[in-house]
This record gives sequence, C-alpha cells and structure tokens, in this order.
Amino acid sequence: MANFVSKINPTTMKQPSKAYSNGILISLVDADILFVTGQVAQDSNGNVVSPNNATEQAVFIFQHIAEILADAGMSHDNVVKAQIFVTDMKESHKVSAVRDQVFVNSKPASTMIEVNRLVKDGCCVEIEVIAIKCK
Repeated sequence: MANFVSKINPTTMKQPSKAYSNGILISLVDADILFVTGQVAQDSNGNVVSPNNATEQAVFIFQHIAEILADAGMSHDNVVKAQIFVTDMKESHKVSAVRDQVFVNSKPASTMIEVNRLVKDGCCVEIEVIAIKCK
C-alpha cells in the first residue's frame, strides 16, 4: 500500500488475528480519513465483556473506538458516520442513549440495524465509524 495508508491497532486492544485492522487511516493533502472496523465488546484476551448487556457493551465499544481515534489523532468529535448493529431492536434505545452522550458535539450520520447474531455469543452490539480530520 502507499505511504499515505496506516493501520491502527492500539496495543491495549485485542490484536486482529485475521485479515483486518481495527482502523485504517488514509492521509490526504487536506484531511485524514479514518475507517474503524466494527467493534464488539471483547477484552484484550477475546473474552466477551458484559454478555447480552446492550448499555454496558455500547459504553465499552465507544471507549475502544476512542482509543482507535486517539491513535489517529482524532476523537469522537471527528466522527461523521456511525453504523450500529444490534441483535435486538428492542434494546436500541439503550444504545442510542449512549451514542447520544458520546456524539453530543459531532452528531454524525448514524444507522442502526438489527442483525440475527454477531461474531461472538454474548455480543449484542457492534459499532463501526468513519472519522475525518481536516488539516
């Protein structure tokens, strides 16, 4: 890949064991664009955190996203798009409440989708974002 593309994988997080990165930072002339892969609530050992608790998982995931953003020199305020997957739409109001606190300044475009299941049993929320920082 060209020099303007960087992989973002904070050492405090579970390191990818498959063909993906936690984030991909693209540095352009006027802006940096960060694509954050879907994050689930798992600790650095791959254990699910707060199984089936949508609120606690959303808080945990947004903290992980903050670490990825920070490694790219950004914060939640740089997020322009969020895509949220939940396994039960009846829990969406809990996730929305956390999202609304995190994105109080940026108010990104946001989509919430109900899915049948996520990558690990006990995971009920997955969140991916796109962030932009102008130079």
